[in-house]
Amino acid sequence: MYEIDFLPVGNSNGDAICLQYSVPGGVLVHVVDGAYTETGTKIVEHIRQYYGANFFINHMVLSHADNDHATGLVEVMKNMKVQNLWMNRPWLYAAETLQHFHGLYTVDGLVKKMREMHPYLVDLENLAAQQGTMIHDVFQGAQIGNFTVLAPSRERYVRLIPDLDKTPTRHSAADSLTNYLVEALKKARDYLYETWDIETLSNDPDPTSASNETSVVQLGVLDGSHILLTADVGPDGLNEAADYAARLGLLKPPSFVQVPHHGSRRNVTPSVLDRWLGTKMANGMSFGIAYCSVGDNKTDYPRGQVSNAFLRRGYPVHVTRGVQKMHQSGSPGRGWSPSIPLPLAQEVEDKAKSAA
Repeated sequence: MYEIDFLPVGNSNGDAICLQYSVPGGVLVHVVDGAYTETGTKIVEHIRQYYGANFFINHMVLSHADNDHATGLVEVMKNMKVQNLWMNRPWLYAAETLQHFHGLYTVDGLVKKMREMHPYLVDLENLAAQQGTMIHDVFQGAQIGNFTVLAPSRERYVRLIPDLDKTPTRHSAADSLTNYLVEALKKARDYLYETWDIETLSNDPDPTSASNETSVVQLGVLDGSHILLTADVGPDGLNEAADYAARLGLLKPPSFVQVPHHGSRRNVTPSVLDRWLGTKMANGMSFGIAYCSVGDNKTDYPRGQVSNAFLRRGYPVHVTRGVQKMHQSGSPGRGWSPSIPLPLAQEVEDKAKSAA
């Protein structure tokens, strides 16, 4: 028995995922990300209403340190018992990254600055200490209940720390004119035309953020089904995850997959989707199912090029956009309306002339 619930996250994009699944001797509750502060309350209410009033959270995973994934978990910890908290804290690696920052920083000074820039991680750390929650680093190879962490490796996470938005600026800061031009391009939108046989998703997209590339990728085996949770990871992380899954003999098309980063074109490529999902199928055929968490007002997400790419590979995309979605095997029905996946989008935005 398992149940995977994607909760609505309000007007902005974010992730809030609740899972329960059978293990020998009982049921585990596993939460991945908490979106914003108000979503944390919804997570607590959801677990108590649908899983049971006496349930606590066995595993709570923060995929990466962005606000739209982290801040809601503070509210969860204030209102529920959490047995294990899985999160990466950049200041623990200050000594290994010090050389990339301004020469006036000491290790202690860099730790202090990183903690100031991640107040919600500090809140989670303090709440965990108060309630006796175990905090675990979450790197490749970690086992979280029935889920194996495929990415990031510790080495790649540490390498990405100097480029995170919420760490002090590197010595080689990006040129402000370049940033201005990128923002200007985001405002121009032209459209491309796609059919089942015409795919315009780029194999060389603009890079996603360093923070997104630190996202935890988890692969679970539940009732014989492979469940792939990707958070906001980009192509580098997905390829690292695929390499590790292949070494474990686990690289196969999953039954269920989370569309990374709310369906941004910067986070998937045709080649990485071929590795994970397989190549294009005949029109009308499906292999699995894909869920995408998007904000209520984010009508331009997921991007048409992305949802089409999943659909061609046999994974119709279902979006939250204000509605909770459940994928389950053997768990009780909730009486919710059946979910309808997105159709093939014929007009898709030209990635060269629009935002992610």
